[in-house]
Amino acid sequence: MSELKIGEISKPRFEFRTFGQDFTAQAERMARLSTPVPEKVWHRESDEIYIMSRTNDLNNTKIRDGKMDVKAYVKTVDGLEQWDPKLKAEFPISKKRLVEEIFPAFIVELPELTEEEYSFDAFIALIDAHPDLQAVNIHKERYGYMVNNTICEVANVLVNGAKITSINSESTELEDIQQTIKDVKLEGVENINYLQAIKRVIGMKNLPLAN
Repeated sequence: MSELKIGEISKPRFEFRTFGQDFTAQAERMARLSTPVPEKVWHRESDEIYIMSRTNDLNNTKIRDGKMDVKAYVKTVDGLEQWDPKLKAEFPISKKRLVEEIFPAFIVELPELTEEEYSFDAFIALIDAHPDLQAVNIHKERYGYMVNNTICEVANVLVNGAKITSINSESTELEDIQQTIKDVKLEGVENINYLQAIKRVIGMKNLPLAN
């Protein structure tokens, strides 16, 4: 079994992630159980834009550092979701790429595209004008850990200014995540991915978070 490295791309990983108001006890356990991690992941902050689609729960689409990033849902095994990085595209994005890769990920009707390429602002204007799409501003303050050779994180997340907390464990190995869930005391807590959490906060889905 190859060792996972934080911040590096691996084959598609399984994920346990949840969202709520308070995971203080679990976060403390995660920090105490963690092996040393690179200083660059001790504390990170980022501003991102997630593109939410009323008709899509299969593709996680966001913009970070000026790049469109798409992860695709693969499968669920023992309650853990596997996601595969599919696309990274820099702005401006060509009309061809929007038609063939970006809008198909939203699973919505393609809008009329009159330009051959689209800047960031022009792309966001397309999203704002589409009845089934919504751009959501996300700020993340993330603290990275490594428990049982799984990439772990505790994050303070602002969803259009609404503050929630996330805690997660990722790995290519199901057993390592399951052991981490047990060790961190997250057994029985709902697995909620970013798509589902954001939809619940903005009212696109009428469901609560984990707490």
